Amino acid sequence: MSPWGDDYPGQDTDADAQGSEDAGVEERDVEDGDHGRPVDASQAGVVAVAADRPPPLYYGSVDEFVRLYLRLVYRRRIDGTHRRWAARWWEHEEAIIRLEALWRAWEHLRLDPATGMSVWWRDHADHHMRVLMDPDGPFADIDVDETGHNTSRRGDPLPYEAPPPGLFRDERR
Repeated sequence: MSPWGDDYPGQDTDADAQGSEDAGVEERDVEDGDHGRPVDASQAGVVAVAADRPPPLYYGSVDEFVRLYLRLVYRRRIDGTHRRWAARWWEHEEAIIRLEALWRAWEHLRLDPATGMSVWWRDHADHHMRVLMDPDGPFADIDVDETGHNTSRRGDPLPYEAPPPGLFRDERR
């Protein structure tokens, strides 16, 4: 029986009644961190998750989420006039709070294979990124100069500079 109470053809519905050493553990596919899509278990393995514990985080910190995912999938032309972004986003309190909220929502919604990513984009990413990139938003006072430190061309990843070591701890540990 699936976690939703439905049986599938060929499924052994007596397995739970027989008892096993894996009782209380459910299996789920590991998520692909590049795009939030489930991957084939033969490629990434299956993670056993105790039913009474939350699933493990895919990204260990907001910095890891921004560095390895968000800046690579949310590509926009940043010119300092129409949109603003700070490579040193971690120096702006509002940005940290909003990006932390995006990360936590992504961690939760990635587990919904049906509409999770659509909901994340519509209700979370598009909303918060619009506020963050607004010319009057939290990055309104950053310097935009000819070095291109806080700008990007259409299709390029968002500018990024690593935060000081230890600023964001890995929460998986």
